[in-house]
Amino acid sequence: MPTRDRVYLDHAATTAVRPVALAALAEAAALGANPASLHASGRRAKLALEQARERVAAALGAHPSEVVLTSGGTEADNLAVQGLYRARRAGDPGRTRIMLTGVEHHAVLDAVAWLAEHEDAEPVLVPVDAEGVVDPAAWEAALAEAPERTALATLMWANNEVGAVQPVTEAARLAAAHDVPLHTDAVQAVGAVEVDFAASGAATLALSGHKVGAPVGVGALLVRRDATLEPVVHGGGQERRLRSGTVSVALAAALAAALEEAVAEREAEAARLGALRDEVIAAVDALDGVHLTGPRDVDPATGEPLPSGTRRLPGNVHVTVPGRTADALLFGFDMAGFDTSSGSACTAGVAEPSHVVLALPGRTEADARATQRLALGRTTTDVDVARLLAALPQVLGGPMRKERTA
Repeated sequence: MPTRDRVYLDHAATTAVRPVALAALAEAAALGANPASLHASGRRAKLALEQARERVAAALGAHPSEVVLTSGGTEADNLAVQGLYRARRAGDPGRTRIMLTGVEHHAVLDAVAWLAEHEDAEPVLVPVDAEGVVDPAAWEAALAEAPERTALATLMWANNEVGAVQPVTEAARLAAAHDVPLHTDAVQAVGAVEVDFAASGAATLALSGHKVGAPVGVGALLVRRDATLEPVVHGGGQERRLRSGTVSVALAAALAAALEEAVAEREAEAARLGALRDEVIAAVDALDGVHLTGPRDVDPATGEPLPSGTRRLPGNVHVTVPGRTADALLFGFDMAGFDTSSGSACTAGVAEPSHVVLALPGRTEADARATQRLALGRTTTDVDVARLLAALPQVLGGPMRKERTA
């Protein structure tokens, strides 16, 4: 993680490895055996692996048998989308529709696009509102249009760019009423908002270790026990015959330790980060020509404040600055000592407009090229935010308003 002479505001891309995860990694790595081996050393490794699986399940409201360990969120999303699609088509070749929104992560969007190009999938884009939240009425209408031809639906739990928290439980309930399984990409949500797999009604749920303080290279797909998927990777069938390959006991142990700590701290950390986030949002609101993208944690009907993480991720601030480019904004923050992002790290280095902003009604390509994401996290301090507030007017280039607007 960067030194303290810089302010790291890219926690949505990755966050510092937790000491408990490093300790668990070292301890489990010392076992030095394949958990699939039948000898005594292998059995010890297998026990450590299953204990890690139980801890992951307990942290997320799942049964241990529902935890399929993966290399990360991208693999988990691909296994869910491709696996559900192929299993459903095997039972009924007419099920080719895949429901999704335009704000999904590329791990989902590109998997669906590949299925459309190679396996006759029909993507059905359900619109989101101006804040990036799916409209439940539009969701239900898309389901009702052709449920007998719908293979699956997929809706991310929380958006990685604009921070919008989606009504996943309602979407899953509506989908289940039409016999449609729902996958949710919960990579940004896990550890930031309350995530209960059993209560959500989702068929599958993807998570990534390095978003919660585990090392890069480990994640999981939660697969409900009555869900049927076709494997994407074939071989030894180690993970419920859904994901082949020798499982890293060390990475599984690190994931379990990081996830337990993140979930235990979640409520207090959401309140702390939400308060810091709101300070930044207030400073953004006070700048001419700078606009917050995504929802606020307020009741849309009354304007009353809501608990942090209700409608927006606690650490997310995403701004649009018309007339500026994302690269110029990133360079300005970088020169001022802040590590920020112009969008998803998975597409970093590619000068493309944000597909998330483009999916918002009324937004233009120019808007989608004029964005910056500030992602606060576990290591963010009051001092960091004070430095940011002092730098915002110069970096974002907007004169301070004499009066705050509503």
